[in-house]
This record gives sequence, C-alpha cells and structure tokens, in this order.
Amino acid sequence: MRYVIAVAETNSFTRAAERCLVVQSALSHQIARLERELGAKLFERTSRRVRLTAAGAAFLPAARQCLDAAERAVVEVAAAVGEVRGRLAVGLIPTVAAVDIPGALREFRRRYPYVRISLRVGASEDLVDQVKEGAIEVAFLGMPTTARLEGVNARELARDRLVAVVAPDHPLAGEPAVDLRRLSSEVFVDLPAKTAGRTQSDLAFSAAGLNRDVVFEVTSADLIARLVEQGLGVAMFPSAYVPQLTGVTTIEVTDAPARVEYIIWSRVSRTPAATAFLGILDML
Repeated sequence: MRYVIAVAETNSFTRAAERCLVVQSALSHQIARLERELGAKLFERTSRRVRLTAAGAAFLPAARQCLDAAERAVVEVAAAVGEVRGRLAVGLIPTVAAVDIPGALREFRRRYPYVRISLRVGASEDLVDQVKEGAIEVAFLGMPTTARLEGVNARELARDRLVAVVAPDHPLAGEPAVDLRRLSSEVFVDLPAKTAGRTQSDLAFSAAGLNRDVVFEVTSADLIARLVEQGLGVAMFPSAYVPQLTGVTTIEVTDAPARVEYIIWSRVSRTPAATAFLGILDML
C-alpha cells in the first residue's frame, strides 16, 4: 500500500522507488503481486506516464486510511509507555510574529527527538481547512479582526496593526506617517486576492471609500519585500513582522487595519506529538 501511494503521488515507478528507498524492480514486483490479489490493475503504464486506473483511484483513499491507522497505532503504543513518536505537521502563514517558531521547534526537538516534523507555509483560510481535514495538526494564522474561526480549537496570540513599507528612495520614505488615502495612489505589492492576509487590507481601503491598484500578487512575504525594495510598489505588513525585513523603509499608517494572530488545532482528535507541541507553547 505504501508503494501504491508513492507511485500515485509521484506518477513514476522510478521516483516512487527512490522515495521508498527500494530498487524499482522490487517495488514493481510488489505492486504487481497486489494487483493479482485484488484482481484489478491499479495503474495504467505507458512509455511516457503512469496514472491511476478507476480501480486504483478507488483503492487509494482506503490505502491511505490503513497506513494512517497503522502509524497511529505505533504512536499510541509509544505514548502509552511515555515516549512521543510519529509526525507533527505545522502550518503557518509567512508573517508569523507572535511566536518564535524556530525556538519552539528547537525545544520540541530537544524533548522529543523521535518525532518527524513538517512545516507547511500557506494562506490562513487554507490552513484552517487542513486542520479540519487532519492534514496538519497545528497552525498559526493571521486574520482580520472581523473573522470568526469555526470548527477548530483556537487561541488568540496577539493583535497588531499594519504598517507601510516602501523602498528607501521612495518619496514617502522620509514621512513619519501616512494615511490610507495617500497610500491609495500608490502601486501595491500584496498577497493573492481573497486570502485572509489580503482581505484585511482590502476591507480597510473599501471601508474608507478608497480603491487601490494591486499590480503584483505574491505568496511569499520575503519576495513581496524584495519587490518593494526594487521600487516596484509599496506593501503593508504587520508591525511586529517588519523587523525581520531588510532593504525597505517602514512608515506608520494612521488609520491602518489591525490583524489578529491565532494558533489553532483540531477539535476532533489530537496526536501525542501535537499535544506535546501545544504543551511547549503553554496552550493546554
């Protein structure tokens, strides 16, 4: 089942074998044996591609559930004897400022060296969905003050106001403060439309009866800052995050929108690794 999942995710027997640390012939042999047991082909193979058959598509979700259950069983046995094992998937937005994520992970790694950790950067609304689906255990979000989180456990971490960042040679760079009306005449670099990070700014300009021109939509906070540094536009970031940026100038925005940072986790279940991580953060 693990081999089938690897082939399905990579669309390649060669890459799947590399991922599973086996020779390709062994992987192919085991999948062929499974197909004989099932009485159905799981993959269509051509010289150019590998893809799931209808039988393979039907088999895949159950295979994932079986492997997840087996992995959970091992983790629960380890937890019963006082040892935290398994995996911890943490989601975060690019501009987390309320928690020192590397520092928390350093302490977690020191206490629980047998846990494998994955970090997934994404938009807040996508991270909420992933926590609900069980794809990640814990996530750090940034939301407008009007947002309501449903279907997850949530704890507010901090509130912050947005500030403007401009290139050092921008005409506004010498100003101590600006307002949204002045900024609305500038070209903007911002997150993609309809993401939570973008929505807080869009709502603020809209509430003030203003329009702005977002020419560049970027998913990476670091890349946003680099485009601003090159004079391609201005941007708005949480004030607690901007000390991490270089090559740009920060300006207070007198009527800036606020942002709330949250940590969220599942209401349905919690792995021992997730419980341990939340414990380190004093969230339980």
